[in-house]
Amino acid sequence: MRRILVVGSSGAGKSTLAGELARRLDLPLIHLDRHYWRPGWTAPAPADFRAEVASLAARPAWVMDGNYAGTLDLRLPRADALMLCDPSRILCLTRVLRRRWTGRAVSDPRADLPDGCPERIDLDLLRHVWRYPRDSRPRVLAAVAAYAPTIPVHRLRGPRDVARLLDRLA
Repeated sequence: MRRILVVGSSGAGKSTLAGELARRLDLPLIHLDRHYWRPGWTAPAPADFRAEVASLAARPAWVMDGNYAGTLDLRLPRADALMLCDPSRILCLTRVLRRRWTGRAVSDPRADLPDGCPERIDLDLLRHVWRYPRDSRPRVLAAVAAYAPTIPVHRLRGPRDVARLLDRLA
């Protein structure tokens, strides 16, 4: 595996898994949030972001973390494997809220977020996490069927699945 795409809900463990895969496989790590967001949570023009993602996906090797369904058509055909982080809604919500309760959102900025974009946890984010299985997961799976029907999809439903996957890579 030289190009691994990692997707899933907020709080599903995408960034953590992507970082660990990149470390273990000695592959470059690409957090799409760092390429999408501008300071102050400003979004780029869609055409600009698609061009940047196309350039990133054209690289010979990477572990790329991020959903951005509007760019799956650029990334999936180039990927060797898809890691679908798919734990329960409750686990995802717990992880998102834990970031806030522990103060991590303020004291320990996430490496996957760009400078000038402090982590924020609001009702929209919580709603997105709750609706991910109904709204976003089907879009990801439809994109796989359309753009990369033969790609291996590793559906990771929780920490045990992630541990088993990482053990196989050891």
